[in-house]
Amino acid sequence: MSRVPVVGPEGLDPAPKETYERAASYGPFGDQIGVMANRPPVMQHTWNLLLQLKAEQVLPTRYLELALVMVSKLNECTYCVSHHAPRLKVTGVSEEAAENILNYQDIDELDAVDRLVCEYAREVTLNWNRVRDGMFDRLHEHFSDAQIVELTWRIALCGAFNRFNDVLQINIEDGVDVIDAALAEKV
Repeated sequence: MSRVPVVGPEGLDPAPKETYERAASYGPFGDQIGVMANRPPVMQHTWNLLLQLKAEQVLPTRYLELALVMVSKLNECTYCVSHHAPRLKVTGVSEEAAENILNYQDIDELDAVDRLVCEYAREVTLNWNRVRDGMFDRLHEHFSDAQIVELTWRIALCGAFNRFNDVLQINIEDGVDVIDAALAEKV
């Protein structure tokens, strides 16, 4: 049970209520949205951003989901892994690869760009203050500046979501299969 109540859209002012209702199109994140709705500006700004980024689709879904699952596995966020690992399957990444994403270098089905995204997500999550220029040289071979900015932001935001979800013990919604994100050993 979440440490704060899940709030429904009823009783919200019109603008946050509209965002709340639109956010349902993003996927089964109702408990997270409802917990955020305890503070409507947090819910509204976060979800309007996510909805706009999704609509613009500047960053291919495969790379976004690889990054989000990588970050969530590193941070052991079962909520986020449960929601995002299935989205990887839609992009052609197997369940086994998603489960073993921390060993991305050894996953044959991942190509060089997939591995670069995983490496970057790992570095931004664990070594954010030591990411070197060489990483950006490699990223620029495959991504525009706008894509790099979005990828970096989404990786950092995912870390914030991981903490938000775990600290507030947000429930995984009915119908979402639970995928345990606990690591056997730290990477």
